[in-house]
Amino acid sequence: MASPGLLTAQSARIKQARRLATRAFRRKAGRFLVEGPQAVREALEHRELVVEVYAEPEVATRHRDLHDLAAAAGVPWFEVNRAAVEALSETVTSQGVVAVCSLVTVPFAPTGTLIAAGVQVRDPGNVGTLIRTADAAGAGAVVLSAESVDPHNPKAVRASVGSIFHVPISTDVDIVEAVESWRDHGLQVLAADGYGATDLDTCIDDGTLAKPTVWLFGNEAHGLPDGINAIVDHSVKVPIYGRAESLNLATAAAVCLYASARAQRR
Repeated sequence: MASPGLLTAQSARIKQARRLATRAFRRKAGRFLVEGPQAVREALEHRELVVEVYAEPEVATRHRDLHDLAAAAGVPWFEVNRAAVEALSETVTSQGVVAVCSLVTVPFAPTGTLIAAGVQVRDPGNVGTLIRTADAAGAGAVVLSAESVDPHNPKAVRASVGSIFHVPISTDVDIVEAVESWRDHGLQVLAADGYGATDLDTCIDDGTLAKPTVWLFGNEAHGLPDGINAIVDHSVKVPIYGRAESLNLATAAAVCLYASARAQRR
C-alpha cells in the first residue's frame, strides 16, 4: 500500500506526465521528461524551464541539493512511490527522480564559430551523445535536420547527461538551405564522410580547421544523403590507422569537433 500523500502510477498527474514519452504529445504539451539526479540538477539551474519534479521520498535526503534548488526556485516537488517513478522512467532501474520541463529547442540561427549538425540521425542515443560532445567541445549550437530523432526523446535526454540545457539546439532544419545560410554568414561547411576526398589530418595541418566551421554528421546506416557532398566545402574522412572498418557516428563527431576546437583555440 502506498504511503499517505505519495502519488502512485494511477495518479492523474503521473498518467499525464507519462504521455510525454511520445513525440506527438511532447510537441502538443511543449514539455518533456528529464530523468536522473544529474540531469534534473542541470535542469534546475534553468528554473524557467522546470515545471515540476517527481521524486521518491528518499531522494530529498540522498540528493538534498536537488530539493533545495527546487524549493529556492519555487518548483513544485511531488513525492511518488516506486511504481510511479518507474512509470515515468525508460531505464531498467530508475534513479528515483524525474522532472517535467519545457522544450528547449530554439529557432535556427546561422551564426557561430563551431556548429555540430546531425543529418537524418535516427538513434536517440547518438543524438544525445552528439549534444553532449558538442557541449564538451565548446560548440555554439547543435542543428538537427528534418527526419532526425527528437532531442527531447527520453533516451536522447539521458544520453546528453544534462548537456541538452547547455547548448542551443534547433530541429527540423532544411540542411540544404542551412548550408547556404551558413556560407552567407562566413562559415565553412565540412561533411564527415568515411569516403571523403580529404582527410582530417590534412585539414589540421593546412589550417582549414581554424576557420569558423559547421560539421555535418550523417545517418548511422547510410551516412549523408546523396548530393550533400556536392554542396559542402570539403568532404572529410577520419583516418583509420588500424583494421577497423569505420567509426560510429558518436566517435567520429568527437574526433572532428575536438580537432576543430583545438585548431580554433590556437
